[in-house]
Amino acid sequence: MKAFKLNSLGHSKLWWLVLCAGILLVIGGFAYWFWPQAGYAVASQIFGWLLVLTGIVQLCVSSGINRPRGWGWWLAGGVIDLFIGFMLVRSIVLSEFVFPYFLAFIFIFWGINALANGVGNRQRKYWWLSIVNGVLLLLIGFFFIEAGYLQDMMMVSFLAALAFIYWGFTIAMAAYEMKPIKSDE
Repeated sequence: MKAFKLNSLGHSKLWWLVLCAGILLVIGGFAYWFWPQAGYAVASQIFGWLLVLTGIVQLCVSSGINRPRGWGWWLAGGVIDLFIGFMLVRSIVLSEFVFPYFLAFIFIFWGINALANGVGNRQRKYWWLSIVNGVLLLLIGFFFIEAGYLQDMMMVSFLAALAFIYWGFTIAMAAYEMKPIKSDE
């Protein structure tokens, strides 16, 4: 008899692409944390390209033949990340003004996604971790809205580094949940 592991993300052979995207987000976040003199405009460009990469990975995962359960969230997230990433790399002047709001929108979207996954998987042992993750992502999103409203560039810089480090770790951990299980036959 085969044992099945239920997973809101499903299983995919492309789990390693998701892991690579998470690692790149963590590296980008630490780079901005340690070298803030790189500038606000450069950060928005770097993270714009990271969002483009992350969006492509999400679209690849959601459109495969063996697409995972919950592939609609991956598809929507990929389209949103691609749109926001291309908007950030399109114009430096535009990206400086709207960078905090774009990031707020992304983190609020993924916070709602994590809350929905947590509520939908209440039968699992650690379902509350998705709820905690969703609340933290929503808080980060609301902090970005506040930082953009105040036009506080240092707060946005700190939040961007912190948020992308956290987001990268979250995506990397999700990749391990997506790793296919070798079944005993």
